[in-house]
Amino acid sequence: QVQLAESGGGLVPAGGSLRLSCVASGLTFSTDSMAWFRQAPGKEREFVAHIPWTGGITTYADSVRGRFTISRDNAKNTVVLQMNSLKPEDTAVYYCAARRLGTITTVAAYQYWGQGTQVTVSS
Repeated sequence: QVQLAESGGGLVPAGGSLRLSCVASGLTFSTDSMAWFRQAPGKEREFVAHIPWTGGITTYADSVRGRFTISRDNAKNTVVLQMNSLKPEDTAVYYCAARRLGTITTVAAYQYWGQGTQVTVSS
């Protein structure tokens, strides 16, 4: 019943920008929260950013702080990840996740996941 759909990935040069969107359906927005994770080939999925559906406290991984911004549009059930000053090390499949059950930076904390969108940053 809960579905997440990411979009906005693509190929960009280093220093460029991308805007990723995640449209959610079937969530309890008064209690759930949203996050972005990413996974590069051969590596574990890692935390990128988190935002609750209510309140304004956001959380970022050290590797993206100052370059990425997570935001929400409750009316459209959408969470956005604005990525600026992209680096080749940002290349990965980016996933949105919902319904935090534990520590916000861990994969195990989230029950629902999108299918991912590919982000490739060239040198």
